[in-house]
Amino acid sequence: MSILQTTRKAIETITGFATPGEEEVAAFVRQRKPNEFRFDDDGLVPNHPSWPLVFYRGAVKLPERLDPAAVMEVIFQTNGWGDSWRNGIYDYVHYHSRIHEVLGVARGTAKVRFGGKKGRTLKVKAGDVAILPAGTGHQCLSSSDDFLVVGAYPRFGTYDECTTKDEHDDAVATIPTVVRPRNDPLYGSKGSLMTSWKR
Repeated sequence: MSILQTTRKAIETITGFATPGEEEVAAFVRQRKPNEFRFDDDGLVPNHPSWPLVFYRGAVKLPERLDPAAVMEVIFQTNGWGDSWRNGIYDYVHYHSRIHEVLGVARGTAKVRFGGKKGRTLKVKAGDVAILPAGTGHQCLSSSDDFLVVGAYPRFGTYDECTTKDEHDDAVATIPTVVRPRNDPLYGSKGSLMTSWKR
């Protein structure tokens, strides 16, 4: 057993939370109509020139007996989105120019501004999922003390973090070259992302 597996097992034993299996998590994904948001370039944050932010409200049921972050991780991993992390969302505006990102709220609530200063502030809560195409600005404006997010990435792309105007012009050239993921991180090959993000 690896150190990671041993650590997770110890946490599960102490907290009583368990990590679900791939078959089990399918029942926790709710069919939701996507909300789509398109944002203009504000001079700092380019946003994506063609693809919208896709936001699913209340898309994941988070049973109390399970670790909510683990539920999100397994759902995303099952659909080909990996390299997951657990944390909050940075309180400064930033974006990724070389990779798309999914953010699943595992616990708590927050106000998050997407799209930079010309963007939109959304109130997010546990069970919500936001899929950000490369270039989409995001920034946490406020959050509850227990706010926890799981982030993950599709198989293709390279993580970067852009925060300054000096990075803007290079990012504008790079963002459209980031390939569309093979699957929606929640609904797989039949998800809304496949039609919202047209090739």
